[in-house]
Amino acid sequence: MKGSDMITFDDLVAACTRGGANVLTSVTTLMPAAGAHASVSPAKFVDRSNSVFAFEWRYVDGEAVEVALLDSKQSQGNRAESALQGDINAGHEVISKLPRIEVSYPDGLTFTDLELPHRFADGHVRAGTIDGQPATQDETYRAVRNSSPANIAPLVNTAPAAALFGGWDSTRVKNQLRLPSALAGEVIGVLADQGRAGVEQQSKRGGARVDPYSMSVQLTGPQMKELLDGQRDELSPKLVAKIENEIKQAKKGLVSASTLGLGGIPPTLESLGGVSCRTIIRSWVLSFATLRQLRFGADEQATVAGRVLLAALGLSAIARAEQELYLRANCHLVEAAAPVVTLDRRFGNYDTYDALTVEYSDELLAKAIAYARDLGAADWHGQVLKVEGNPVVYSGAVEEDPED
Repeated sequence: MKGSDMITFDDLVAACTRGGANVLTSVTTLMPAAGAHASVSPAKFVDRSNSVFAFEWRYVDGEAVEVALLDSKQSQGNRAESALQGDINAGHEVISKLPRIEVSYPDGLTFTDLELPHRFADGHVRAGTIDGQPATQDETYRAVRNSSPANIAPLVNTAPAAALFGGWDSTRVKNQLRLPSALAGEVIGVLADQGRAGVEQQSKRGGARVDPYSMSVQLTGPQMKELLDGQRDELSPKLVAKIENEIKQAKKGLVSASTLGLGGIPPTLESLGGVSCRTIIRSWVLSFATLRQLRFGADEQATVAGRVLLAALGLSAIARAEQELYLRANCHLVEAAAPVVTLDRRFGNYDTYDALTVEYSDELLAKAIAYARDLGAADWHGQVLKVEGNPVVYSGAVEEDPED
């Protein structure tokens, strides 16, 4: 183990060469912003139509403990990609060189493979057109989908996010490119009371809404229909059907206008609240072992350079993700200490480094971009494969009302 400093470009080259380091990790101890006495709201998941927290057993500081999942690997990955996309939108000198696929719809909305859930293989891309022909018939896009671990260069030159964050072209009849994520992060909270099950420790959160005009608005069926007709085009079909059914069921009686946001909501103690944690841990893992499964053709130098490019992008993603500590409402966190960055040198040997910064990580990425270009692995200059979104998808898009 050596003293703290910054990871170097040579470290990345060595790690991306056969037999190199297994992983780089960045681990941060966090705590509730209000103090140790405060509870935090974990991530919610749907289980048989009910919202639940995820509890797991982990090994922390030599002890088997039950933890709550505060932010999943998928969510942390999305946050890193969003941070990269934000700097692309801002015209960042280095990050804007990242190649990407961009889908545009008639309403002016655009999405890139950094934002779409299935990245390069997303249905929005496959349903669209490129230069007037189906995207699935475009030569550049076909080359991306025909990429393989033996030659990942076409994908890395067009939509490299999947090579780092993972992706699966699952709808294809054959040649389904499957890429495991080389970068993964998560946030867990070690429950304060290890003597009780996690589900016993979760609190309920009270909520209320006060309408300054009236806490209850009751309307006749025709009155409710008049309000509904004035807003029909702005409401989800599911909510419209619900209100119409309430009007029908009321017959000549009154209908509560609460479904249209009128009237107050009395205090309740029903929704999931939070949990108390003795410690909170955020961790990132960048797997060089995973990146070393990728090749850029037969040339070994080009292959190493391509892996270094993806590794440097991973460092920039981690640094950006660690810049912000926003997870969700009622989960406000602060760092209890600086991130600890560790490079596993194999066979029980490791080096520690200073925490990653955006500025330094981007210096490494800029050097990696030039290195990959010079060795023929990839040429990143901000190229965008533009896809026209299918109007059929656009016309069928519905955002369901969250209160339904």
